[in-house]
Amino acid sequence: MRIITTASEMVAFATAQKAEGATIGFVPTMGALHDGHASLMRAARQDNDIVVASVFVNPTQFDQVSDLEKYPRTFDSDKALLKKESVDIMFFPSVSEMYPDPTMPSYEMDGLDEGMEGANRPGHFNGVVQVVTRLFELVKPSTAYFGEKDFQQLAIIRHMTNKLEYPIDIVGCPTLREGDGLAMSSRNTRLTPHGRIIANQISKTLILAKTYLAQGKSLNKLIKAAKTDLTANPNIKLEYLELVYPNTLKSACDEDSNIQACIAVWIDSVRLIDNMRVKG
Repeated sequence: MRIITTASEMVAFATAQKAEGATIGFVPTMGALHDGHASLMRAARQDNDIVVASVFVNPTQFDQVSDLEKYPRTFDSDKALLKKESVDIMFFPSVSEMYPDPTMPSYEMDGLDEGMEGANRPGHFNGVVQVVTRLFELVKPSTAYFGEKDFQQLAIIRHMTNKLEYPIDIVGCPTLREGDGLAMSSRNTRLTPHGRIIANQISKTLILAKTYLAQGKSLNKLIKAAKTDLTANPNIKLEYLELVYPNTLKSACDEDSNIQACIAVWIDSVRLIDNMRVKG
């Protein structure tokens, strides 16, 4: 596996590969890699001639400096996982390589960024689009792979890829879960042992919502019951629990439509998100 740290070297490599007709599968990450990330790399390996994975903790998508500072940096274990998954290129740039121009672009996301994560993390999705578009320009992928755990992010990236006319296929890969149902996340490592135990209530709440819909209960009753069930534990602070239409991310109001349940909670001062298709 080759490690590339500069923008110019990444562009040169990608350009040469594309000139030879090779397809490039790209997995952008912020490091602290786990099996969920590995599943994206396996999908990229299966579909493409070359696999590139980036490891870059993007400062522009953090709305709190403390959260950025606490984000785990695990270069050695990340490198080992990438080698194990037969990744060809580990792109490991510095902030100055990623953002040589201090003037950062601002993007219009046509309302997809207004609710849920966007409402609770001002500027977050603008930072996400900033880093993803920059990476797309450097890596020049044929296909890019993202986890469905960040459901709103995936919807926005798909929308912006089309809007900005990037010739890139965006593939969403299923959320991988621990044995007790907790969605795999780099943030899970920051939970205390007790926090890790109670965190499985997140997926249980999503399953409860799915069960209630299958029983024909109304959306309002579903939300009320799910919130009551989740907040029964005083160690869990609910930030939001939303039922939305998967394509538009607008609040769902029709029980007969496809519905995605999206959730964000705080446990041990760690913010965790998850989602599940509860209808359709």
